[in-house]
Amino acid sequence: MTVSLGEEIMLLSLDDATGAAQGQTAARWGVAAGMLLELVMAGRATVKGGRVEVFDPTPTGDPLLDGRLDRLTRWVHGASSSRKVSDWLTREHAKGSQDVVASLVARGLVTEERHRALGVFPVRRYPEADGTVERELRARLASVVLEGAEPDARTSSLVALLHATGMHPQAFPGVPKKRIAPRMAEIAEGQWAGVSVREAIGNLQAAISAVTVVTVLSVVS
Repeated sequence: MTVSLGEEIMLLSLDDATGAAQGQTAARWGVAAGMLLELVMAGRATVKGGRVEVFDPTPTGDPLLDGRLDRLTRWVHGASSSRKVSDWLTREHAKGSQDVVASLVARGLVTEERHRALGVFPVRRYPEADGTVERELRARLASVVLEGAEPDARTSSLVALLHATGMHPQAFPGVPKKRIAPRMAEIAEGQWAGVSVREAIGNLQAAISAVTVVTVLSVVS
């Protein structure tokens, strides 16, 4: 089963047993960035100079990806001035994550459970239903990050986003960050992709850094 970068990031963030999201804020930024990068890799969008543009609005045939493409196209065409990557991630990170989780449920990879915390507040959890995809994903990450195997373009893209969002604990539970961060940075900075994708990765990394700093400052203040 082929899953998108956004879905892979969400799978890594969801606790298999409880279905609770771990590192939820980071995962949301990662999912939004992952889906945008998918559009770049599909030749539908470009990300350069800190800005995002739609290159080709033709549907890809993937419902989840086409939903993002439609939203991006309408946003780009409706923007009066700013089409900053950081603005798109800020706009998209919550809605995008909801749609990605819904896709995982529809694919039968997780199941949705609803209950009320303290008998009042509605809570949704997404425990694992079929762990095949996640096991393959984690084995692939371990191979390139822990064992030094040569990554393919999609795995390198995923590693770059996980590193940028600080999702080291979700990707490698129990492994000290100092052990994996240098290798993840090396992969992220490698020459494994074409110019357009490498440029998009750099722009997304910068945008994630910017929006997460703003988020932290907003919480502190």
